[in-house]
Amino acid sequence: MRPRPLCIENARRYTRERTIAATVKRRLLPQRPATPSTVDVSHLYLPGRGGGGAWFDVIELAGARTALVLGDVAGRGVATATTMGQLRMVIQSLAALDLEPDELMARLSDTAARLAAERAALPMGDPLHREPLTAGCLIAVYDSVEHQCTIVRAGLPEPYVVFPDGSSTILSVPAGPVLAGTDQAPFPATTVALPAGSTLAISNEDVLASSAQLRSLLDQGVAQPLDELCDALAYAMRNRYETEKLVLLARAEALPAEQVLTLPLPAGPEAAPRARAAARRQLEAWKVDEDSTFTTELIVSELVGNAVRYGAPPLRLRLILDGMLTCEVSDAVSSAPHLKHARTVDETGRGLFIVATVADNWGTHYEAQGKTVWAQQLPGAA
Repeated sequence: MRPRPLCIENARRYTRERTIAATVKRRLLPQRPATPSTVDVSHLYLPGRGGGGAWFDVIELAGARTALVLGDVAGRGVATATTMGQLRMVIQSLAALDLEPDELMARLSDTAARLAAERAALPMGDPLHREPLTAGCLIAVYDSVEHQCTIVRAGLPEPYVVFPDGSSTILSVPAGPVLAGTDQAPFPATTVALPAGSTLAISNEDVLASSAQLRSLLDQGVAQPLDELCDALAYAMRNRYETEKLVLLARAEALPAEQVLTLPLPAGPEAAPRARAAARRQLEAWKVDEDSTFTTELIVSELVGNAVRYGAPPLRLRLILDGMLTCEVSDAVSSAPHLKHARTVDETGRGLFIVATVADNWGTHYEAQGKTVWAQQLPGAA
């Protein structure tokens, strides 16, 4: 048998490597993206000829908030796909800490810089040594109670938004440096009003700003189902397969006002009984079962007591029913609450331990002024 020509062997090797890279990437992308009740999400992915490192995530946060993440690692092949998977897992882990979007992006950049340093330290003969690691990312956190969206971006294009009345614009979001780059500038965050019915479009390439046709499709599809809108965009982009393209569409939905209780609290000892009484009345109106009501009253009492003792006014209680029942207590002090394991003879120090024991999840969300301590549980019906 005559040996195959070198060009055929190279083609077979390239096809095999590309297939492996595509398979690895497909397995590292979200298999079943989250479907939050307050955001309708759909995505369009065009793989391109050489593959790439684009990814997205939809992460539910406490307080009826949703994080929309889109990133893009420069390069192609298995190394790019695995780096994409590493950064995606970092985002998932950091999101659990409930960080502000700019701090979340800064920590992601730190991780990317460490990965880049590891790559640069490889032996000179390793092909990966000659491929510098750079990546872009955009994080948007939508608050369905406040109807606001906080956006921070690193290297990726500005997002495009279509409002319910049909008006549209490219959101002016200051650009931060690319991840793992040499620029040490901060990542500025921008908060914009995003009323219910607005459609936010995020892309890894500047296809929306550069194409009037795509923007027109988005403008005309303000009431169109997002899956159908993605199909229309895919058809319009059918001849643009030179590079990988990823478009994430998110349509904001407001949480009904009757599913939220907001109560200002005094800064004295009367705050806890007032908060418990208000919580019980609201849970009765929501037809929550007695066991969940008792647990919520306990959580409210402990969180409000901590805010009165260690925080500063203004104090606020907020209950949110959105699948999960979320209890939030806010105050004006930014110091972090500390979970203690009190001894038998200690008279204090058990508040957060009790909350952590009875709640399904709890955490702290820091704001420009102050913090919000929250706890979540799955309520039962009465």
